[in-house]
Amino acid sequence: MRTAKRLRNICNASLLLLLCVSNATKAVPTAQSIDSTTIQLSAGEWPPFLSESLPYQGVVAHLIRDIFAEAGITVNFTFLPWSRAYHDTENNKYAATAVWMFSDERATAYLYSEPVLSERFVFFYQKQRHFDWQNIADLKGLLLGGGLGYSYGPEFDKALAEGSFEMSRVGNTEQNFRRLALGRIDAFAEEQSVGYFTLKHQLPDLVNVISHHPKPLLINKSFLLFPKNSSESEKLLNTFNQYLLQFKQNGRYQAYFKGLEQGDYQPQAKLQ
Repeated sequence: MRTAKRLRNICNASLLLLLCVSNATKAVPTAQSIDSTTIQLSAGEWPPFLSESLPYQGVVAHLIRDIFAEAGITVNFTFLPWSRAYHDTENNKYAATAVWMFSDERATAYLYSEPVLSERFVFFYQKQRHFDWQNIADLKGLLLGGGLGYSYGPEFDKALAEGSFEMSRVGNTEQNFRRLALGRIDAFAEEQSVGYFTLKHQLPDLVNVISHHPKPLLINKSFLLFPKNSSESEKLLNTFNQYLLQFKQNGRYQAYFKGLEQGDYQPQAKLQ
């Protein structure tokens, strides 16, 4: 009798332990269940970094999407004209907008992430015409091409204002490359990856005509912007920064840009 009673007590205790372990397991959510949600982000066209038509929508979109995925957050991108992406996100139509350089004006409306992208601006020039520079003084007397509304850094802008060299501005990179090939400008500065993407896919006849100087004019940082007037922004910002740091520390971040160098984000060939 004692043996049967003891056996029942052991069984009851074992059942109770199993129930406790089961409940404890259910009480600990996975990373997916903590923040499982979908957010909408805005972006402008800037291939190869961002583009609706590229694989993964460009290397930066791929990176941002995968960073949020680590936190169980699904990202959908909407591509818009840059000004509309900025203002619609500021008005809470999107959770964040990608990617932007820092400015004091933007900082009044947005929270900035840790740097997502380093932009490398270099001078492009026609191979048949000599071009070399090591400092701003070496640009004296040149006619340089530029983009509308672009700043190329305080030192450059100061020298331009003082008349050390001249600048002729047009609306896009393709126009500047054509003017460069025709000898109408001496050089112009563009982000290196953007410049070569434009040459390869819009002006293939100029690929062997134009080169770039290895010395960068400017290294810019670009950021993911979260609107300050959204109650979710601080949480999303902290989550993004946390996982972005992990990506940089474990080498995953660098792998995306290695893939860019290897051609992983080139437009897909259309089937005939």
